[in-house]
Amino acid sequence: MRIVGLTGGIASGKSTVSNLFKSHGVPVVDADVVARDALKKGSGGWKKVVAAFGEEILLENGEVNRPMLGQIVFSDPDKRQFLNRLLAPHISSGIFWEVVKLWLKGYKVIVLDVPLLFEAKMDKFTKPIIVVWVDPETQIKRLMGRDKSSEEDAGNRINAQMPLDVKRNKADVVIDNTGSLDDLNEQFQKVLIEVSKPLTWTQFWLSRNGALIILASVTSGVVLCIKALS
Repeated sequence: MRIVGLTGGIASGKSTVSNLFKSHGVPVVDADVVARDALKKGSGGWKKVVAAFGEEILLENGEVNRPMLGQIVFSDPDKRQFLNRLLAPHISSGIFWEVVKLWLKGYKVIVLDVPLLFEAKMDKFTKPIIVVWVDPETQIKRLMGRDKSSEEDAGNRINAQMPLDVKRNKADVVIDNTGSLDDLNEQFQKVLIEVSKPLTWTQFWLSRNGALIILASVTSGVVLCIKALS
C-alpha cells in the first residue's frame, strides 16, 4: 500500500486537494474527521477535554463547542499543546484503524490528510508527502474572507501552525495554490499521475494482495512439509 501524506496550512486549499483525490476515486483518511469523532460526547477524548477545560466549553446538548475551544487554544500556545497531547492518542488510534479498514478492502493507494503531519511525526509513514502552499498574504486574506475574522484573529490562527515555507521545504511534492482553481486542477492532474504509478516491491508486499500471496506461500510450504514428513 502506498500511503500519501497530504498537509498544508489553514486556508491553503488542502481540503480542496483532498476532495479532488476523493472525486478521482482515491480514498482519503481525514484527520480532522477523526478528531471530531475523538471529541464526540461520551468518548474518551471528550471526557479528557471536559475534565481539563471545564463544562463551560459544552453546548446545551453536551457536545464540545468547537469554536469556543478553538478560541481558547489558538490564543494560548501552552493550552494548544496541552489539547494536542490529550487528543493525540485517540486521533492516532482512529487514523490507524481507518488505514487498516482500507488495507483490508484492498486499496493500493490512500491519502492521509493530516494538518499536523510533521508536528505529529506521521510524515515517517507517508511517501510521497504533498504540501499545499500559498504565500502568507494570500493565506491571511483567504482566511479572513472565509471565516469573516479579524486580521488579528486570522494571524493568531496562522501563527499557531508550522509556517508553510517550512513545510514546503520538507515536502516531496509542492502544490502552489496561489493561483486560480484551473491552475490548481492542472497541478493536481500531474500529482495524481505520480501517486498512481505502480507500487514498488516493498509497497506491494505491504498491500493486502501481497500479504495474501505471502500467506498462501507460507501455507503451501507448511502443507508440503507436513506431507513430506507423513
